Amino acid sequence: MTTLPSRRNMLALAAGAFACGVALPATAQEPRVPELMAAGALPDLWSGSPNAPVTIIEYASMSCNHCAAFHERTMPVLRKDYIETGQVRFVLREFPLEPFALAAFMLARSFGDRRDEIVDFLFATQSRWLFVQDTMAGLTAIMKEKGMGEADFQSTLRNETLLKNVMSVHDVAAEKFGVASTPTFFINGVKYLGNQSPDAMRKILDPLVRI
Repeated sequence: MTTLPSRRNMLALAAGAFACGVALPATAQEPRVPELMAAGALPDLWSGSPNAPVTIIEYASMSCNHCAAFHERTMPVLRKDYIETGQVRFVLREFPLEPFALAAFMLARSFGDRRDEIVDFLFATQSRWLFVQDTMAGLTAIMKEKGMGEADFQSTLRNETLLKNVMSVHDVAAEKFGVASTPTFFINGVKYLGNQSPDAMRKILDPLVRI
């Protein structure tokens, strides 16, 4: 078992952030597209053409098995058939539902432009780090596979600015956009809840990309 000096402090900070930061949706209205597209506390890491006719924003939690299923089964199809062909522009935004999801997002963000690669990796290996007796030890071991040593692991989780910025993305989504569960998608500003299968995503996207 791995015991990290930063673990207690990090989880205490995270618990405080969730206690203070989570807000109930302020409105059931669909948010305006300019509000959705506005820059937040963390830079969006877009994939796809900026001129694509369809924009997808996903709010996800690293501890959500439905998010993991979407990224394992639907995302490869979405990437191949829509993003790489210039029809869809896609971004994932952080919406951690509990402290370990927050920790995972912080670690992924520390990789800079490789964030999405690490997110996909963490979703693919979710059972190996999340559903184990010592989740933080599992996360430590998993991140070593991506070349992250223990010192970098600990310093990332001690980064209070990064923690607050991830939580800011979460809180804006909850307060302004009514996000309360994951995955939540905004497709050209329209909200869709829950995991979308490849066929379900095609039914949504095909009429939009043909306009």
